[in-house]
Amino acid sequence: MIRAAALAAALVALSACGLQPMYAGGSSGEVARGLAAVEVPPIEGRAGWLVRNALQDRLGAAGEESPRYRLDVRLDDRLEGLGVLSDDTIGRERRTLRARYQLVDTVDGSILLDATAGSDAGIDVVSSEYATIAAEQTALENLALEVAERIVTQLSLTLREDR
Repeated sequence: MIRAAALAAALVALSACGLQPMYAGGSSGEVARGLAAVEVPPIEGRAGWLVRNALQDRLGAAGEESPRYRLDVRLDDRLEGLGVLSDDTIGRERRTLRARYQLVDTVDGSILLDATAGSDAGIDVVSSEYATIAAEQTALENLALEVAERIVTQLSLTLREDR
């Protein structure tokens, strides 16, 4: 009986805090429809191709002829050597992927969001050059997914507030 009363009190307190589900309504909800109306133009480079594909997968583009929003993205992909070993070779690398992006309303050209997102990964440099290159490419693929996820989260928040 005491647990039921405590649970009821917690539910009342939670409903009064103003929290709302972001994706209420599923694929027909306001945020999902807003995300589907975002066009992502091609982004330069391999990292751009990976980020654009990840964004399109997460946005669920509806294939509208004239999308309501355009997402302009510029990337900075860096690979730097760290940890010089006693024989003057690099023992560790860091790959950093940063994105500066703007959400543009295509109706009036206004910029609804101007932000950055980024992530980085550490890579062990091993004696096999093939293994090191494979690790660098895998790191880039993972970073592209992470950056795209961060961008979509911020877009969701912006589109929810904009409506």
